[in-house]
Amino acid sequence: MARVKRGLMRHKRHKKVIKSASGYFQRKGNVFKNAHEAVMKSGNYAFRDRRAKKRDFRRQWIVRLSAACGQIGIKYSDLIHGLNTKGIQVNRKMLSELAIADFPAFEKLAREAVA
Repeated sequence: MARVKRGLMRHKRHKKVIKSASGYFQRKGNVFKNAHEAVMKSGNYAFRDRRAKKRDFRRQWIVRLSAACGQIGIKYSDLIHGLNTKGIQVNRKMLSELAIADFPAFEKLAREAVA
C-alpha cells in the first residue's frame, strides 16, 4: 500500500486560513496557529453580530421615534398603541425615517394615531 503524503493539502489549508486572516495585527496575520484561532473567533463574532445587528437597529429606531414623539408631546408607547388600535401598519424603520425626513407628515400620523 502506498503511503499518503499530506503536504499539499496541509499547505492549501494553511494558505486559505492565512489569506482570510490577512490584515490582522502582529502574528495573527501570518502564523498559522495564531491565524487559525483568530479566524475561528472572528467567525463566531460575525455569526453572533449578524443577529445582534437586527436588535441594534430596532433599538435605534425606537430611540429616534421616542425623541420625535417627545417633540410632539406624546409618549412612544401611546404612539405604538394608537397605531395598532387604528390598524395603521407602518413598521418602526419607516416611522423613524419619516420622523427624520418628513417631520410634518410624521406629526400628522402620530396625532391621528393618538386621537
